[in-house]
Amino acid sequence: MAPPLDDLGTVVPLPRPPRRVVSLVPSLTEAIAHSRPDVLVGATDWCTHPGDLDVTRVRGTKNPDRAAIAGLRPDLVIANKEENRELDVTRLRAAGVPVWVTVIETLPQALTSLERMFVEALRDPVPDWLSEARTLWSGPLPDVAATVAVPIWRDPWMVVGSSTFTGDLLRRAGLANAFAAHADRYPHMALERIDRPDVDFVLLPDEPYTFSGQDGPEAFRQAPTRLVSGRLITWYGPSLLQAHTVLHQVAQGH
Repeated sequence: MAPPLDDLGTVVPLPRPPRRVVSLVPSLTEAIAHSRPDVLVGATDWCTHPGDLDVTRVRGTKNPDRAAIAGLRPDLVIANKEENRELDVTRLRAAGVPVWVTVIETLPQALTSLERMFVEALRDPVPDWLSEARTLWSGPLPDVAATVAVPIWRDPWMVVGSSTFTGDLLRRAGLANAFAAHADRYPHMALERIDRPDVDFVLLPDEPYTFSGQDGPEAFRQAPTRLVSGRLITWYGPSLLQAHTVLHQVAQGH
């Protein structure tokens, strides 16, 4: 049996089904912990779901402790092209650690990538929750119910721009991203370009910046704001089930 290829087309040597897995991606940590908790031995400090996750922490997504990862003797490390540094992937592989890199910029990519990760990398059947998510999110694009802006940081302000998983997910729930045509994926943006009359409302997530009722809404004078779980608009995994319900409710009741 030929070794599988990750989403970048890189051969990942897996002579047997992985039994010790380290995940460097919060979304994928949750997905694996939900379906194969027995194989997960390490995760980043940012891997907050499930809440009772009891594995060795290996620092952050951008600064993983490579020595700690190697010390866990993993059969496989799970990474993502956007969330993790190529340098860390390269050095882990140079140390003899197999790394599976995912590439996810759209919802269909997420569903396909997750299926490949489970079937080809972990050698498992497709999880029921993933099949349900594919069914829920399939079908034609709905009509646009509202135009939204999604800040991800303030001082300086940054927003979700083009070619992002978040933008694609929102559009499939009937919400158009006001900055979908911007050349950058996460552009810096002056507040007055976000807070404008043609934006129906501004979604303020609690990650990566922790917007809250006391930090964020007070900055806007023209566009109404809505607080939303960042996990529901940026994570791909079991959260896709809840995201379908919540985001469609937001679109219909804005």
